[in-house]
Amino acid sequence: MNTGSDESVEAAVTPDEAGAGEAAGERDLGSRAPEFVKARRMLHMSWQVGVFVVGLAVVGAGIVMLPLPGPGWLVIFGGMAIWATEFVWAQLVLRWTKRKVTEATQRALDPRVRRRNIILTTIGLVIVAVLVGIYVWEFGLQMPWKIKDQ
Repeated sequence: MNTGSDESVEAAVTPDEAGAGEAAGERDLGSRAPEFVKARRMLHMSWQVGVFVVGLAVVGAGIVMLPLPGPGWLVIFGGMAIWATEFVWAQLVLRWTKRKVTEATQRALDPRVRRRNIILTTIGLVIVAVLVGIYVWEFGLQMPWKIKDQ
């Protein structure tokens, strides 16, 4: 005999909670290794070590690219995505990062924030222009260091 309590529990779930993971395209947490790999403990452990080493190499390359020319942050997040195929902690870090980037994007597109950023950038450029003007007025176009003629 059904008293309808199941329906009231389902109705208590908000639309945001129901399907929030599906809407964001999120999958279940955990290993995405093929089933035949997961079925064998040693093979799965070797698979995880391989994924970790490849992800570590990619993240390391991204860290090297931060001060050098290259897409450092993009490569670091690529390495995190490699780790996220196998490790729950990396999946959680990527979800958190995606959420924060989305929030920052929405804040940056807010007209008040954009106006404030444009005003601050303009003030900064005016200050830099004034400082450069003062330097040129005092010293001319001559650099403060000497370059030897060869």
